[in-house]
Amino acid sequence: MILAAGKGTRMKSQLPKVLHKIGGLTIIERVIRTAAALQPASINLVVGHGADAVKQSLAKRSTLKFVTQEQQLGTGHALLQTRPNLEGKKGTVVLLSGDAPLLTVDSVKALLAAHEEAAAAATVITAIFPRPFGYGRIVRTNGKISKIVEERDTTSAQKAITEINSGIYAFDLPPLFAALDSIGTANKQGEYYLPDLVAIYRKQRKPLATWTVERGDEIRGINSRNELAEVTTMVRQQKNEELMAAGVTLIDPATTYVDADVVIGPDTVIHPCVFIEGSTKIGAACEIQSGARIVNSTIGDRVCVRNHTVVTDSTVEAGALLGPFAHVRPGSTVGEDAHVGNFVELKKTQMGKGAKANHLAYLGDSTIGEKANIGAGTIFCNYDGEKKHQTVIGAGVFVGSNSTLVAPVTLADGSYIAAGSAVTTDVPAGALAIARARQENKDGWVERKRQKAKG
Repeated sequence: MILAAGKGTRMKSQLPKVLHKIGGLTIIERVIRTAAALQPASINLVVGHGADAVKQSLAKRSTLKFVTQEQQLGTGHALLQTRPNLEGKKGTVVLLSGDAPLLTVDSVKALLAAHEEAAAAATVITAIFPRPFGYGRIVRTNGKISKIVEERDTTSAQKAITEINSGIYAFDLPPLFAALDSIGTANKQGEYYLPDLVAIYRKQRKPLATWTVERGDEIRGINSRNELAEVTTMVRQQKNEELMAAGVTLIDPATTYVDADVVIGPDTVIHPCVFIEGSTKIGAACEIQSGARIVNSTIGDRVCVRNHTVVTDSTVEAGALLGPFAHVRPGSTVGEDAHVGNFVELKKTQMGKGAKANHLAYLGDSTIGEKANIGAGTIFCNYDGEKKHQTVIGAGVFVGSNSTLVAPVTLADGSYIAAGSAVTTDVPAGALAIARARQENKDGWVERKRQKAKG
């Protein structure tokens, strides 16, 4: 069970708090991945504020069961909304917080082990915080948990307690909902506090247990933009450490931004200020230079991505060279040992092995054959105002500088295009196409113009 109904007022955002991203994944997606790793019988997600947006973001997770909390009346009230899904069943329900994305699978397993060992009705994860402000305190009697007191309701003595409530629990299902019905609202918020279950179970003489997490950061919740930034930094550092342990060189980890699902091969070197996002896979012995951004793309071995190059939803094969300042847009493939140079833009273009476009070109909706050479300033005119059209360039074609190819057009193998040509019809194999006006020099024209200006 994951609680994700809160508004997150302190975030000051129209986007539901749990949909803010950390390292390429939403906060709620990170929590769901932790839950799914336990292989539970079901995952129930309590939604409220922004419920439609949360559901839409998780549409691909077809096995999720959504429970709506129409009014946010506290955590106890949120859990009550799951009654139709869970009441009458046996087993254990693990309650996770939708805004605590750092909790590890190992910690949840430890919680379950402590719960089962104690045969407890309820077990809570606790942590020791030297500065516990804002958290509910764990009150013990004779060393055993007796109640949990929220920060707003603590006495001066209770404020000094450093053991805090994480909000993460394991509950034995059979007695749960009858106990939830006993929760009142006698607190400063007038809400149904889930931690009140501890005192209720104690009165009923049901066994209670705790498990204390070693790293308190695991149970950190995100309630503000500042906390979002702090947790993001921690997640990024952890990802970077994993990469370096696997043989990737990060010249400056503090300015390297790599999303959770990115895979990078050994001996690849990542320069400062690089962004690698989404489901990108980068091969071995690559070099990614400063300012590059690679999104949802596959990069082969020994590829060099030079400064300030952007690659999105594309494939770059082994040995290719990109940039600097190149833009490889979605649907493109850069072939083995191909070159895409400075200020060259590709869009839905398949570039063959060893092909080159080294300077200042737009190549869209096209197929470029092996070892073709595209000169500087070449433009593929692929759009007629209504439809996109294809440009097909054969193997070994040479396109001279400042050429314009008006699609649909095919340049057959080995053909040449004279510089400055505007090509509108197909060019046969081995032919030279010249599509420009013949040059005419008018002798004495400049002097005549000057004399005329003097009047």
